[in-house]
Amino acid sequence: MRRLLAVVVLAIGAAACGGDDDSVRVETIVDGLDRPTQLFVTDDAWYVGVLNGGEADATGQVLRLDPADLAADPVVLVEGLSKPTGVAVFADELWIMEERRLTRGPLDGSDRAVVAEEMAFNGRSEGTLTADGDRLLFNTSGTERRTPTGPGGTPVDTSGAIWAIDATGEITQVAWGFKHAYALTRDAAGVLWTTEMSDGSYDDRRAIDEIVAVVEGADHGWPTCVDDNRPVLESGVDEPCAGVPNSQTVFGAGSTPTGIAVAPWDPTQLVVALWVEQRLVTVSADPADAGEPSVLLAEGFDRPQHLVADGERLLVTDHETGTIVAVMAG
Repeated sequence: MRRLLAVVVLAIGAAACGGDDDSVRVETIVDGLDRPTQLFVTDDAWYVGVLNGGEADATGQVLRLDPADLAADPVVLVEGLSKPTGVAVFADELWIMEERRLTRGPLDGSDRAVVAEEMAFNGRSEGTLTADGDRLLFNTSGTERRTPTGPGGTPVDTSGAIWAIDATGEITQVAWGFKHAYALTRDAAGVLWTTEMSDGSYDDRRAIDEIVAVVEGADHGWPTCVDDNRPVLESGVDEPCAGVPNSQTVFGAGSTPTGIAVAPWDPTQLVVALWVEQRLVTVSADPADAGEPSVLLAEGFDRPQHLVADGERLLVTDHETGTIVAVMAG
């Protein structure tokens, strides 16, 4: 397997980062991966999910990379997976989220045990896995029961929610009302953030994507409330957005925010990967400072997917180019 080592320095002007002297360095540190999804970093090994073919092929793999020798060929730990979008090490085990199934097992990939299967989903996939102290976070993406007149009604049971599982296997619901809370991160202030892909149309308008501060134990609105608290009239629910947390920022419909991480160079900023828009943006991590995102990198990625803060650098998987890219402050 070929490895590409390339360094590019990109100057980011005032319109992007707020200052003429701002810049970031972008280094491709791994290539040759077949449609990588989530990357999980430990001191001893990097674990990455790859589709290894088409979305419907069920040929996905989890690979182990040696961070001390990224030029070496990866080790295939698990194969024959259906859309492995989530990979994490938690409680000294390897956890994998597939299209509708969560499994756990030894770090060598053997003896997989099914934790949950036939999970509610949006017809495409679930999302990433997030180690959060003594629990692991995951989500069920959202589908709806259809009504004769449109897409109103209520979510399918257990869909559109964020869940936590502990080392014993006990699962609890963290929050709900998300169309697709694909990726999560917790900042230094303890705020849990999620991306929200609110695809679909409501009242004949396409829903837009968001970044939301998760309020544990709260309903975050979907499907009676979408966007930044836009009530869905066709749902027929009175005051559908009452008490629903507001968005931190919003993106265009179909932007597809697949990754989020705290910026290693600035803990007051979140970095978000917009898969369809092919760029990275920053968002304030202060819940009192909601507003428009700023462009960090508007070029250099085909399909930026997952983000990992690793020391002073941000690692990005690019699904289309099959690479892992390091972004560092200039």
